[in-house]
Amino acid sequence: MWLTSKSAKTLGAVKRPTNASGLLTLCFLSLLVLLPFAEVNAQDNPSSEASKRANSQQWQQTLASAQGETVYFYAWGGSKPVNDYLRWAAKEVARRYKIRLRHVKVADISEAVSRLKVENGRNSAIDLLWINGENFNFLKSQHLLLGDLWQQIPNSALLATKKLSLHSDFGVPMDGFEVPWGVGQFNVMANKGLFDHETLTPETLLNAAKQNPGRISYPRPPEFHGTTFLKQLLVALSHDDKRLYESATPTAQNELLPLLWNYLDRLHPLTWQQGKAFPSSNTEQLSLLQQHQLALAVSFNPNQLAKEQSEKRIPDSVERVYFAQGAITNSHNLAVPKGAQNPDGAKVVINFLLSELAQRQKLKGNWGDPSVITPVLDNASTLPAQQELHSSWQQIIEDSWQQKYGA
Repeated sequence: MWLTSKSAKTLGAVKRPTNASGLLTLCFLSLLVLLPFAEVNAQDNPSSEASKRANSQQWQQTLASAQGETVYFYAWGGSKPVNDYLRWAAKEVARRYKIRLRHVKVADISEAVSRLKVENGRNSAIDLLWINGENFNFLKSQHLLLGDLWQQIPNSALLATKKLSLHSDFGVPMDGFEVPWGVGQFNVMANKGLFDHETLTPETLLNAAKQNPGRISYPRPPEFHGTTFLKQLLVALSHDDKRLYESATPTAQNELLPLLWNYLDRLHPLTWQQGKAFPSSNTEQLSLLQQHQLALAVSFNPNQLAKEQSEKRIPDSVERVYFAQGAITNSHNLAVPKGAQNPDGAKVVINFLLSELAQRQKLKGNWGDPSVITPVLDNASTLPAQQELHSSWQQIIEDSWQQKYGA
């Protein structure tokens, strides 16, 4: 509410107070006019809203209930920087909230999803999930996740929803069933000179493979780095066909997927192991790059190269490139299963992981994962973005790839 001419006249009509009572009256009227400004500023200040929610009776009850709980966090365990970060976070939540955070390492989060499917909402050993994409879509559609997380977790107010696309996950609305934790952007760490520019295309990749036979590869799908590599190719080969961002109809599949398979038929004979074998993960691919067996490795972290070079694990002769249409970008998220035995503890852990301290440590520490909250947002650490494909394409691409190249 703004100061109107009517309210201005009202103030002007007040006589100068001649005693303490009059002074109090004037102060009260001034407060009535200024109060709406304070309310507007609070709405524009996510830190203020987060603080307000943190002081609510409901959140204080959640904190009290969470003390002494053990939270079993099922999350990908294939990255040392990520694992180190979660060890740091576990120490912090133990010290601050008396919660034991146990990182249950999985090769792929689909392992946890399969377990939740069998449990069907009953008591689960899983309290917290690191999830996105088709796995989230399945759990949401089967009603296996707790909802209303954005309202129940105070630091959700800090999410940079005005700068980042954080309300949907692979085209599926989050609707409060998961909370963004970080941002992934697909990029390639390549030997200098492998590509002429900081962006690449399917043709420049094919030319590099011809000039460097046996030194280019990608992780074997359904490992998510490998699947995203295929999606980046499909976006480029289809000239960013709009049907990739909609549910994958049979017609769209029949018209678009052959573009990818025809290209891979040309690429695979030139790749590592002539396309008869693939690295099991981006971690193995990175190891092959370090051993000079490969000329590139893929990543979903736009800051990974700088972190690896700062730790002297990758030489300065490696540079970061990305696909010309932009780096496929998505958020990776946190969710609580409906059958979690320690849901309050899981909510407190999520709230801590969205704090300025934890988000800054994630960005500035060894992991280098971009932040999703406004106070720690760092535009310099991100790449030009390409929209993520609809979740329905994920399984279709992986299954079709397995049938054609997985034997």
